Amino acid sequence: MCICVDCAWVDRCKTYFKVEEHHGVKHLSQNPDFQGANPKIHINIFDMPDNTTGIEWDVRGCDSFRPDQGRWSRLRPGEEIPK
Repeated sequence: MCICVDCAWVDRCKTYFKVEEHHGVKHLSQNPDFQGANPKIHINIFDMPDNTTGIEWDVRGCDSFRPDQGRWSRLRPGEEIPK
């Protein structure tokens, strides 16, 4: 899972904004103003049941990561965290 969901910067981060685009989900912010240092993005490619290919984007490391457990969920209460 993307470490961004538990990062204090998630709603301001330009990298997470790009991850949201690849996941096809609505953005936490339309104008992110923070760029994390040295984000490490893990891209997983897998076969889907309907003979298409799925792609999963997850940030697995970032030098700017600042822990804030549950930050994403507090910003979007009641919504499922994008996978």
